[in-house]
Amino acid sequence: MIIQLEGATAQDTSMARRSLEELARGWGEEITDTPAAGSARHGDGKGVDPVALATLVVSIPSGALAAVDLADRIRKRRRAGQLIERAQQLAEQQVTIYVVVPERVVELRTLTPDQLLELLPDDQPGG
Repeated sequence: MIIQLEGATAQDTSMARRSLEELARGWGEEITDTPAAGSARHGDGKGVDPVALATLVVSIPSGALAAVDLADRIRKRRRAGQLIERAQQLAEQQVTIYVVVPERVVELRTLTPDQLLELLPDDQPGG
């Protein structure tokens, strides 16, 4: 996911970035800079070993897999809510935060947690 910050001043944007970095550190994640005009590289060219994948899928009982998926969704939804709440707080300080996805650019504070999760690609790590 790409998040773009726009503030009235560079100081506002810097303060907003520090606030988001603090939030991400609490999740065990990092915020990194990406080039404004460049496109992000997806993947490193390595493929998935089909035999290893088949072994993994067969070895995990479906109930355990469903429980893991549910726990992951709950964790991501909670994080999405915290991120949206932080965007609303920063909007009061004249900083606008946008989510940039291939299809469109959306102001973060206008989304619900479920809408934000729907914008993420299925293979998005950390959420």
